Amino acid sequence: MFNFGYSFFHPLENTFGIPLPETFTFPFYYEPHPLSVLAAKQLQTYLETQTDFIHNFGLNPDQTGLVIGKMFGVMVVKTAKEQLGYLAAFSGKLADSNDVKGFVPTVYNTLNEAGFYKKGETKLNSINTEIERLENAPDYLKAKADVENSNIAFVEALSILKAEVKAAKQHRNQQRESAKLNMSAEAYSEFIETLNKQSIGYQLRLKHLKQEGETQINKLETVLSGFNETIQTLKTQRATLSASLQQRIHQQYQFLNAEGDTKDLLDIFKDTTSPIPPAGSGECAAPKLFQYAYENHLKPVCMAEFWWGASPKSEVRKHQQFYPSCRSKCEPILGHMMQGLLVDANPIESQIVFNQELEIVYEDAHLLLVNKPHEFLSVPGKSINESVLSRMKAYLPNATGPLLLHRLDMSTSGLLLVAKSNRVYKNLQKQFIERSVKKRYVALLDGILPNTKGIINLPLRVDLDNRPQQLVCDTHGKPATTTYEVISTENGQTRVYFYPITGRTHQLRVHAAHSEGLKTPIVGDDLYGTKANRLHLHAERITFTHPITKELLTVGCEVPF
Repeated sequence: MFNFGYSFFHPLENTFGIPLPETFTFPFYYEPHPLSVLAAKQLQTYLETQTDFIHNFGLNPDQTGLVIGKMFGVMVVKTAKEQLGYLAAFSGKLADSNDVKGFVPTVYNTLNEAGFYKKGETKLNSINTEIERLENAPDYLKAKADVENSNIAFVEALSILKAEVKAAKQHRNQQRESAKLNMSAEAYSEFIETLNKQSIGYQLRLKHLKQEGETQINKLETVLSGFNETIQTLKTQRATLSASLQQRIHQQYQFLNAEGDTKDLLDIFKDTTSPIPPAGSGECAAPKLFQYAYENHLKPVCMAEFWWGASPKSEVRKHQQFYPSCRSKCEPILGHMMQGLLVDANPIESQIVFNQELEIVYEDAHLLLVNKPHEFLSVPGKSINESVLSRMKAYLPNATGPLLLHRLDMSTSGLLLVAKSNRVYKNLQKQFIERSVKKRYVALLDGILPNTKGIINLPLRVDLDNRPQQLVCDTHGKPATTTYEVISTENGQTRVYFYPITGRTHQLRVHAAHSEGLKTPIVGDDLYGTKANRLHLHAERITFTHPITKELLTVGCEVPF
């Protein structure tokens, strides 16, 4: 029977015949090495049967408490005596604790009651409690209400008097016109003087009302400002203490690398686009695994991370599936920690080689449609220039305008529309904006759908911690709508037509995989599903109005899977 044990080093069982990898796992894009898979299965066996802690992963419908799925990591390591085993870690906290039997410790334990952070947190909570008490104190609430009511009363009184002044002025004007016709010059002069005195009287009343109102409001605001100054002083203390605590925490997170060098979070992030480390930096599974391995003279061999539990509402996470390390927090940290290790090449930065000519599916004097291969960029990337756009610039040296009307994900194949002139581009761009261009995709989904057709509405935004992946977000997401239609089922998979109404990044991939979408990822989706020989998603057909001939043009392209 599998025994997780109290040790952090867990012997790896049944490794006979599995060769060691020559290089360590590139953690941001990888296929798990068989040793990592073996270690993950042993850890998952423990998670399925353990009674050491209570945490609601959302797998047991009868369990109470907040559902929190969790990312776990395993690192296969070798001891100085060449014994093979693995380390286990979890991201964040598990069962509201950093210290769980069998899992490597955190780099810095913020939950230590005797540590400076918990003491500082206690002081922060005390300040927050005092601020809340002051902001809800009857005297303070009365002072706020008095200022607000006094302002309202003053504005109302001023409005009434101004209306009276305006009406009196109109009446004096009428009197002035009548007197001009009916009075002698001497009497008219005396009458005008009387009217002028009335006008001055009204102006004085306005002046006095303003003075009295401002004096009253100033008195009340002085009382209120006394309360606000006390509250603001506490808020300043809170901000200063919070910033000081955050800086000390960043300094406490000291990360080793294979060369024995140490850097804290501030050093690691200082030259990045976000020099202030994101919240939770260093609390993911991977940094914990590296740190424990280095501190205990264990040699990292390979690693993998997997999700355990129900998927969060915003993300696409599948129980027991392997995922790469996050980029915003882990990429700078692991970039430091892997120095001195021989690591797999970053496949994302590898130059894409496509030696064949791009297939032109349709072409006339004004536009063309090209069949983009899968794993080929639509436009140049940060480090890769080879793309459909670069090929089209070479193919159409005399063309004007931006050429490409739209893009496809690198992993998606299919039709891309190219305009040969700026005039044609603007016309087609207008059709895209007005959503009169109709596109049809073919996808193969990894499962059987319960319905033969439907519509998916899930707003999307970029995952700031893990670009370019997308999140479902009702608050900040952009509307994203897809209709779908089942074509056939084959070998436990479903072939569908996708009709995107909007064109968000990764829209079809997320809508297919998300728990509130089809719950069935596209075959070969290495971001939201399981990697295969390719992403089985193809832009198969497009319909638009030809900018010059005004004919409705439909062009199709054979599905390669």
